[in-house]
Amino acid sequence: MHAAFPPSGLIRLAVASVWLYEGLWCKVLGREPNQLRIVESVPALGPRLGTIFLKSLGVAETGLALWALSGVQPVSCAAIQTVLLVLLNANGVLWARRLIHDPGGMVVKNFAFLVLVWVSASLSR
Repeated sequence: MHAAFPPSGLIRLAVASVWLYEGLWCKVLGREPNQLRIVESVPALGPRLGTIFLKSLGVAETGLALWALSGVQPVSCAAIQTVLLVLLNANGVLWARRLIHDPGGMVVKNFAFLVLVWVSASLSR
């Protein structure tokens, strides 16, 4: 039996949409204020560097959206997405657990998202 998959472009669009929402909408445009509070709770950043870091991270995530959508070097793209998301989740749980509504749920959802990232990479090769 052969499994039916949506077109690879649609899977890439789904992955890109998550990064675009998180990067552009939540961080660059500042539509999710709790993300700034989370970033400011990291001791190395604090309020002084939090905004700059968050906006820069948002620009990087927006770039990841475009890269994921392009289908260019999909395995490298998936690896970068994985490293970034693991680092963000680890730092969020370590430094801002009290500010994250459901840290366990965040990790589970991001695990599922990373599975989709790797499905996208494998279908784009």
